[in-house]
Amino acid sequence: MRLIQYLDQNHVRVAVVEDAQIVRPITIEGGTYALAKAAIAAGESLEQAIKSRLSDAQVDYQTLIDEQRLLPPLTHPDPAHCLVTGTGLTHLGSADTRSAMHAKTQVAEEELTDSMRMFKLGVEGGKPSNNAEGAQPEWFYKGDGDCIVAPEAEMPSPAFAQDAGEEPELAGLYIVADDGTPWRIGYAVGNEFSDHVTERFNYLWLAHSKLRACSIGPELLIGELPAHLEGTSRIVRDGQTLWEKPFLTGEANMAHSLDNLEYHHFKYPGFRRPGDVHVHFFGTATLSFADQIQTRDGDRFEITLNDFGRPLRNTLRMLSTHEYEKTTVNAL
Repeated sequence: MRLIQYLDQNHVRVAVVEDAQIVRPITIEGGTYALAKAAIAAGESLEQAIKSRLSDAQVDYQTLIDEQRLLPPLTHPDPAHCLVTGTGLTHLGSADTRSAMHAKTQVAEEELTDSMRMFKLGVEGGKPSNNAEGAQPEWFYKGDGDCIVAPEAEMPSPAFAQDAGEEPELAGLYIVADDGTPWRIGYAVGNEFSDHVTERFNYLWLAHSKLRACSIGPELLIGELPAHLEGTSRIVRDGQTLWEKPFLTGEANMAHSLDNLEYHHFKYPGFRRPGDVHVHFFGTATLSFADQIQTRDGDRFEITLNDFGRPLRNTLRMLSTHEYEKTTVNAL
């Protein structure tokens, strides 16, 4: 089952995706957030909460897209209470990439780069058995809910960015219950969006390379996640495909288990604050930047993942220096 969120006369609505053309609204005020909280409070599954509230009305999916009424599939009424984070060096990539990465780890420990040491830790200890604690992944904070761009909306790149590249990923979406327990609501396609030139210069600039803007959706997959997922990442320029490449995700293609990634995120009490929403990107191994693609203003990112319905699409907008003026801090 897949859900979307959309605006209806300034109200946030949640709906079940019936097919590629039709969605059926769920009768509840407050969208996916309110629906998930109601399910937790009632001690029922999300599917049960949906079935008891599913209306007979039908809404045209394409109209929502054309009118740019789509929202990210999970939002918090107060964006400051939505935390956007992620992990890197988690994916094994294609067979060729996997072979190359494996070869790079077969050297003396002192010869490993910090990145390869992290990757090796994940390969060797990222999928522990018997609920044991596994290796810690690379982790980063990206921003709060204000940095999440809606599907079909423009993806803003700040004037200081040296690169504006897509990162096709799987994202986990969560709500923290009143007792501090994190609940996974489902999964969505994500474009984590980063400055890879800055990141390549020095890995200690990883935090700076996260350009804050990102996008998820349009659809939220609830229920069990397939272990093997295949998708396509594409850049369209002036109506023509500039670059296209398949990508793999899901646990079968990852060095870390999802349980391990979630454990190392939510082990901190500050990330178990009741009522908060979390969007957590699980990483990728496929980038147009690796193929020397330089994006331009107006390029459209399109990320499709099997089992997740419609593609996530965003058009790149390069902000001018005037639009993104240098911040001056005043002293009191």
